[in-house]
Amino acid sequence: MSYSEKVLPILRSARKILLPKWGIAPIFRHKSASGADVVTKLDIEVESRVAKSLQRLYPDIKFVGEERGGKRGGEKFWLMDPIDGTGHFVRGMPFCTTMLALVENGHVVFSAIYDFLNDGMYWAECGKGAFRNNKCLKVSGRPLKEAYVAVESRLETKKSQEMANRLEKETVSFHSVSCGWEFAMIAEGKLDGRISFDPWGYDWDFAPGSLLVSEAGGVVANIGSRKYDYRNTNLIATNQVIFRELTSGRNAIFPLRKR
Repeated sequence: MSYSEKVLPILRSARKILLPKWGIAPIFRHKSASGADVVTKLDIEVESRVAKSLQRLYPDIKFVGEERGGKRGGEKFWLMDPIDGTGHFVRGMPFCTTMLALVENGHVVFSAIYDFLNDGMYWAECGKGAFRNNKCLKVSGRPLKEAYVAVESRLETKKSQEMANRLEKETVSFHSVSCGWEFAMIAEGKLDGRISFDPWGYDWDFAPGSLLVSEAGGVVANIGSRKYDYRNTNLIATNQVIFRELTSGRNAIFPLRKR
């Protein structure tokens, strides 16, 4: 049996908890000095409920969540972000999702990004394609000059600032809104790419979307490489055309490292 048959209903159950509180949920605590890095009690509740349900179904698979933590490692483990974009959630903005990935032997083999506001379940299973509910997804075929690309970077180094400036000249780039929403839009062909260098995010922010985009015919690779390691948060997620433009030729913004 596919993971999707058992796991997606569990994620969908979060909607009845989250939807009534969208835009009115109080902030429970701040994780850092950043005003956007917040936690609500709903983050904790949803993560706990999903973790318990997964534990009942798959007692041998470990669980790692943004709020409760957990130990990575072993043959398989789940990675979860209960509300990606909590800051948007409390303000009543639509850029918030629930994300889950299954990592097996270092590779993401199943993932889901749930747009609970619109009941849009984006999911992928390794080798089986990417879907929004039951609709098959495919990334865009646009070139870089016509692309909309989200960029996540602290811009604290000269190199990262130079990369950002070059991207602004080559395409329509904008500061990242939220990982889950952007990965879903790339897989659906509405957004054309997402680039993270020196980002704020963690593995639970990127692992779910990595499989979704690659199974939708896109490319997800760590910067300087053709491969993706979920532990490395510097990455490019885009279509085949743009990946070639970004990484090939004399003027490549993100040239591939020589082997």
